[in-house]
Amino acid sequence: MSTPRGSHASVGGGSHGGGSHGGGGNTRANTLDLSNHVDHLVIVKLSGGRQVRGILKGWDPLVNLVLDETIEELRDETDAYKPSGMERKLGLIVARGTSVMTISPADGVGVLHENPFVSEGPEA
Repeated sequence: MSTPRGSHASVGGGSHGGGSHGGGGNTRANTLDLSNHVDHLVIVKLSGGRQVRGILKGWDPLVNLVLDETIEELRDETDAYKPSGMERKLGLIVARGTSVMTISPADGVGVLHENPFVSEGPEA
C-alpha cells in the first residue's frame, strides 16, 4: 500500500520530537526542537554571509525553515560579512536547511542554571 507523496512528514508543529527515520525500526530522538520558537521572531544566519529575520512558522528534520514577514539585512557590496544598514522585505520564505548556519531567537537567549549535559550519576 502506498502513501501520498509528502503525507509522511509535516512542517512545524510539535511532531518533531522523534520517531522512525527510515526502515529497520531504529528510532532516534530529534535533537533540534524549535517548537518553543514557532510564531516568534528568529534570526537566521545563512551560508555566504546572508542574514534574515522573520517569524518561524515551521521546520522539518532537515532544518528547512518556513519564515513569514521575513526581512533580509543587506550586506556591503565589497564585503559580504559587513552589514550595510539597509534591509529588504522578503515576506514568506523557505530557507533550505543546507544553507542554514545558525538559528537564534531575536529576543536573546536565556541563562542556563544547570548544565544539561552533566549526568547525575556517580563520578567515574
